[in-house]
Amino acid sequence: MWTVYGIKNCDSVKKARLWLESRQIPYRFHDYRVDGLDRAVLQDFIDRLGVDAVLNQRSTSWRELSAEQKSDLNQAKALELMLDMPTLIKRPILDTGNQLIAGFSADLYAVLS
Repeated sequence: MWTVYGIKNCDSVKKARLWLESRQIPYRFHDYRVDGLDRAVLQDFIDRLGVDAVLNQRSTSWRELSAEQKSDLNQAKALELMLDMPTLIKRPILDTGNQLIAGFSADLYAVLS
């Protein structure tokens, strides 16, 4: 079964969930705010996709960080920032069991289904 990671009020997550539901594709939704975020899961996202794909530097949460928090950014620091503030994670992240996709793309989801 596929797993969609994100936050329920995120527009991109809503689009992804609606797309899956409209095609009757079974999935489990993991809400970072309700279900939490495990360090090992986030590290797996980074290992498989790269920190640049997982860390959303275009988000409101990123813009609200201090200059000090953004400076000297490396993988370890980005991991800690995302653990502290899951809204920094690109949403949704779809785990099909075989592939991991950051963000929603109907075309890409269609290829996977």
